[in-house]
Amino acid sequence: QVQLVESGGGSVPAGGSLRLSCSFSPSPRNMVWMAWFRQSPGQERVAVAAISPRTGMTFRPDSLKGRFTISRDIAKNQVYLQMNSLNPDDTGMYYCAAAFDWGPWYKVETYASWGQGTQVTVSS
Repeated sequence: QVQLVESGGGSVPAGGSLRLSCSFSPSPRNMVWMAWFRQSPGQERVAVAAISPRTGMTFRPDSLKGRFTISRDIAKNQVYLQMNSLNPDDTGMYYCAAAFDWGPWYKVETYASWGQGTQVTVSS
């Protein structure tokens, strides 16, 4: 498996931006997806973006296109989530996850490895 460590969370006012980072080690060649999930208080964990580490192809919910961008730097063993125009609904714990078997990129059960999460709080 792989160890995942998130960073970059914090408190921002509405309209602000944050860039989350996820460092992973080792760098397994059999990773299928890497993704970011958000878990807001009292809600289920939901996918906000995913990327193929090998091809760089990205996926996002339509509702987040234009605001959230996922990218990767394989040489640095990093995956990033750039979040712009944040609003209070974006508040939650953000988790980095890695999948090693094919499955829907947006499903929690597709992912075998998870980080501890980084908190994002957006104030109105």
